[in-house]
Amino acid sequence: MTKFEFDKKELKSAILYLRVSTEEQVDNYSLETQENICRKEAERRGIEIAKVFKEEGRSAKTIAGRPALIELLEFCRKNRRDIDALIVYRLDRLSRQIADYLAIRKKLAEYEIALISASEPTGNSPTEKFIETMLAGFAQMDNDVRSERTRNGMHARFLAGLPTGQPPLGYLNQNGYIVKDPKTFDQIKGIWELMDTGTKTLGDITSALNEKGIRETYKGKECPLKRQSLSRIFKNKFYAGIIVSKKYGLEVQGQHSPMITEELYYRVQAVIEGRNTNISVPLARRNKDNEDFPLRRIVKCGSCGTSFTGAWSKGKKSKYAYYFCKQRCGKPSVPISDIENSLLGLLEKITPTPEMLELVNAYIRKIYYERVADLQKRKDQADSELKKLYELRQALIEKNLTGTYSDEVFKEQNRILEEKIKDIRMTSEDSLITKYNLEAITDFIKRKFKNLPHTYEESSLQQKRALLCSIFPLGLPWSYPAYSNTEISPYYQSIRNIKHASVTSGEPGGSRTHNAQLKRLSLYH
Repeated sequence: MTKFEFDKKELKSAILYLRVSTEEQVDNYSLETQENICRKEAERRGIEIAKVFKEEGRSAKTIAGRPALIELLEFCRKNRRDIDALIVYRLDRLSRQIADYLAIRKKLAEYEIALISASEPTGNSPTEKFIETMLAGFAQMDNDVRSERTRNGMHARFLAGLPTGQPPLGYLNQNGYIVKDPKTFDQIKGIWELMDTGTKTLGDITSALNEKGIRETYKGKECPLKRQSLSRIFKNKFYAGIIVSKKYGLEVQGQHSPMITEELYYRVQAVIEGRNTNISVPLARRNKDNEDFPLRRIVKCGSCGTSFTGAWSKGKKSKYAYYFCKQRCGKPSVPISDIENSLLGLLEKITPTPEMLELVNAYIRKIYYERVADLQKRKDQADSELKKLYELRQALIEKNLTGTYSDEVFKEQNRILEEKIKDIRMTSEDSLITKYNLEAITDFIKRKFKNLPHTYEESSLQQKRALLCSIFPLGLPWSYPAYSNTEISPYYQSIRNIKHASVTSGEPGGSRTHNAQLKRLSLYH
């Protein structure tokens, strides 16, 4: 099937994918509500539902750990001739990570299965795919912002001297503050003083504490103490009033009452280390995503197609960074500066002009306001249905009070009405697009796309990968000594191909453009 045929393909049969995380369940963001809205969308389009895949209590940060999604993709592969579309309530139901979303989107395209969002504009044209990618990007940004706020809050709490986890044995957490545990504080303090004498082993002290009934909590259950647990106690600076974070690489003075002095802490360390005859330094773990080599697995060998990896080489006076083919196919290693400089030149070459970005933003505004108008229409219809349901519920209450309906009948019928009211309210409040700041979106596009080399250089490792994978989905072939045959994604290419022209304003006297790309944009709705 050609791309044109796929775009014009009649949609007859579809599957649904529904997902709700644990947090969303609290907000009544139920699978049933999603399913009702998706089925209404399918009915509106005249599509039959072949199968429903449900994922409950699962996060969309990764594909791993989502068995229903994996089963769905396998089902699509086996039934590609019978399934025409996948319907979701929102695009972020599939993934809240742009790289995963693009991978899923690519698989569906290979199976010639369309993706439909019941609450967002979706389609298979290049520009529609670009809008989808932007929405997927905002889902990831929303995740990243929330994660950043959480991290900042945890960091601020740590700097204030408050622990972010459970306190160790001897302490209790009361309303976010650490206080002494009256049952165990003095006994744990006593074992520090006992260890300082150097006359007792970890085994001796562990046995003594277990005989006194001291227990530790493991997976929500009280368990006897082990030597390993006691060893962790004696290495924990928390007892000396200091909170240590491996993540931040910092130590701060805690707000809790110290159990021991720092002097006692270090004396105990000397006692323990004097007995340890097998001290070894663990090897550092290799980091798969190395900040020094952000283009690993993105740049590919132009000779054999294998992904490049990176490594440092020690010279006579300094170390030097290189990328090279993992297959060692006979091609030389490439200095990291050559790879990076060539990439910056390529990004500069494909950077959209200000005129292109203005036209893209004009189209986004057009879609945005059309969608807002559609949502308002839905809300008006939902308000009318709600009024009827409230009248039915009032009549139900009156019949129950007069004895016409028993309490059991009233409860059952009222439950049905409540479910309908909840579903309709969910539909009437479905204003996903309106929660976005339109000007912030268009400003983001202007800032980030007006100078791609600068955007790349100021981005984090994950942001760099997202940017390059969106523009170069097949990677960057290195043909020694430069990139060649780089394939740009169709939807990004369509943006670059937009020429400067006047856009139809919608007014009777507005001028009309003859640009082919712009015509395709205007024909979407």
